[in-house]
Amino acid sequence: MIVVDANAAIAIALGTVYGDGLKQLRLEDERIAAPSLLCAEVSHAMTKYVRGGYLTAVEALDCGRDAISLVDDMRDDEDLWAEALTESVRLEHSSYDLFYLVLARREGATLFTVDRKLQDLCARNGVNCIWLEREF
Repeated sequence: MIVVDANAAIAIALGTVYGDGLKQLRLEDERIAAPSLLCAEVSHAMTKYVRGGYLTAVEALDCGRDAISLVDDMRDDEDLWAEALTESVRLEHSSYDLFYLVLARREGATLFTVDRKLQDLCARNGVNCIWLEREF
């Protein structure tokens, strides 16, 4: 199983070098899970892309739909928030990121993210995570 964060889902939807690399690492029938927080984070990021002039509103809607549709199993944040909060305080890291880390840890899944700080946090806490390099 894969847990995907918003950055990775958007990279895949946009077809970036990192997104294409992550796509290649997914096994054919491998399921993807994410906390429902992903929807809010994708929406927020797409708003920034439009305001920054990188995408039109229509392109942002399409990209957002593509990013969210990657997820086979959207998990309820209510089941994750307390552990995400506790770990956020303990690890002194963003609680948003901890929703993804906690879900990956609970499921024994591999976290797909393009966030270097989150990749490092996973490595330091025994959570499987893909480390991306510029070349594949």
